[in-house]
Amino acid sequence: MTYPTTVGHANGDIMRGKLVLLVGIGIGYVLGARAGRERYEAIKRAAGRLWNDPRVQHQVRTVEEFAKDKAPDVVDFLGDTAKKVVQRKSPAEKTASRKPAASSTSTTAKKS
Repeated sequence: MTYPTTVGHANGDIMRGKLVLLVGIGIGYVLGARAGRERYEAIKRAAGRLWNDPRVQHQVRTVEEFAKDKAPDVVDFLGDTAKKVVQRKSPAEKTASRKPAASSTSTTAKKS
């Protein structure tokens, strides 16, 4: 008794189907890549126009001047805060400094 290797298809039909699938995937990839690239370029152009807009550039300069003006204050604040953190004791250190040291000798009573 022999069993067919394919059910309802000849080997040529299967290979043709695979080839059509691969060609379809390839065409979809190429068209999608082109559309994707075109959309990317459109977004890039729009972003460039926005960035180069005189109103945006005016705000950029305003923010840069503000940051340059406030930078020394921020540096001082961070330095002072860091010093306070380093000088502050941790909760474990505070607890250890409050408790008296336990005596190193202990006595045990023996029952006779």
